[in-house]
Amino acid sequence: MSLSKTKFSLQEFLDLPESGDRTELVNGEIITKVSPKYKHASVQGRLFRFLDDWCAKEQCGPCCPEWAVVLKRKGVDWVPVPDLTYVACVRLSADWEEDEPSPVLPELVIEIISPGQSFGEMTSKATDYLLAGVDRVWVVDNQAQSVTVFGASDFPQTFWVNDTISDVLLPELAIALTDIFAPRRLSNAE
Repeated sequence: MSLSKTKFSLQEFLDLPESGDRTELVNGEIITKVSPKYKHASVQGRLFRFLDDWCAKEQCGPCCPEWAVVLKRKGVDWVPVPDLTYVACVRLSADWEEDEPSPVLPELVIEIISPGQSFGEMTSKATDYLLAGVDRVWVVDNQAQSVTVFGASDFPQTFWVNDTISDVLLPELAIALTDIFAPRRLSNAE
């Protein structure tokens, strides 16, 4: 199927073969996500390690990087690819192993602002996630070294680099943001 087509249905999008590009379905159009750079990828990796370790310890469900989610946005099929997605076992059985987008609403999605994106754009996307039924959205701002937590019935709360982030959605998880934003020193080990 040619990608020159102007509008795609959800099924046409899901039936496309995988390519090296990360794509999202937005208003029937296929949008290629920006390739992450070092800082984005580093923060994503650190957050993933904390969340994945917590998921393993609590045996509560998967946390996956770049896992597509099938949602509705303003009544239209929407398939975003969050930087990180967490789904609890109560929504998704622990033995589910299909190779497809998340078949259920995630509890948490995390989006990291990339160069060229604004906090306002990500706030709008967070609102779309919440209206689609996602419980929590974390917007990570590398530049400001902050994480803003959006919830369906809560005011947004911003955690800064010297704070420890916790969320009632993720009991017993606490992440010192210095561990997320602190640059790693590379060394030449001999």
